[in-house]
Amino acid sequence: MLDLQNRTSIYQPSQPGLKFPEEPKFNSNEELRLDRKKRLVAACRAFSQLQFNFGFAGHLTIRDPEHPELYWTNPMAVHFDRVSLSNLILVDHSGKVIEGDYAVNRAGFVLHGAVHEEHPDILAMCHAHTMHGTAFAALGRPLDPITQDACAFFEDHVVIRDEAGQVAVDEDAGPKVSQAFKGVKAAIHQNHGLITASRHSIDAAAFWFIALERCCQQQLLVEATGHKPVHVPVESARYSREHVGSEYIGWLHFQPIYEQLAESQPDMFS
Repeated sequence: MLDLQNRTSIYQPSQPGLKFPEEPKFNSNEELRLDRKKRLVAACRAFSQLQFNFGFAGHLTIRDPEHPELYWTNPMAVHFDRVSLSNLILVDHSGKVIEGDYAVNRAGFVLHGAVHEEHPDILAMCHAHTMHGTAFAALGRPLDPITQDACAFFEDHVVIRDEAGQVAVDEDAGPKVSQAFKGVKAAIHQNHGLITASRHSIDAAAFWFIALERCCQQQLLVEATGHKPVHVPVESARYSREHVGSEYIGWLHFQPIYEQLAESQPDMFS
């Protein structure tokens, strides 16, 4: 399985002095907490731009740096486009709101809380009821390596069939999902939808969710032609995953999204 902490990348510039995103460094938990919260808000706004909203469904989480047993998440029944720094909530693994004025999505804490609790290395998670992700999840099968984009998930995602299609409010559902996230960054939950996780950042978790949704759409479009898609050979798919599927690449992909949102929607940091 791919080392998800690998920072080496063919996309890092070979010439010094050129403008290129750099991972930020922080001097305190307070600074890191603020950055994580800002990027969580940006991820929610990005999901809104991509029309990932479906009523109150969908939850994104990032672990608190000082209190890792707690995580920040978007408030229940607030549109992704209305999520801001001021309405984020801090929740524990049992679903108790520690800080904030809004309720928590029960399905969110059942699944996310269980994964965060069982995998202390997982910092962030994303889930939403998207059109193509939920449609593809009804097939109960993994994504095929039919494009370079899809190769980012080759041997790095799973299909979860336990509790398939059942509303995840029963606490027994959480451990069954959390067990599947050992060493992978994404899951297709049969008859439910997509879930991504990152051991690096909410940036990476959000981008890989966006990418997985897009890959599901690509495969559905190709198969709708009635022709069997050509698969990338196994070794080539692994090579592509190692270069375009790392946590660092996920973080890097999210940076132009973050910068565009920070400039065009400054209200999200209020």
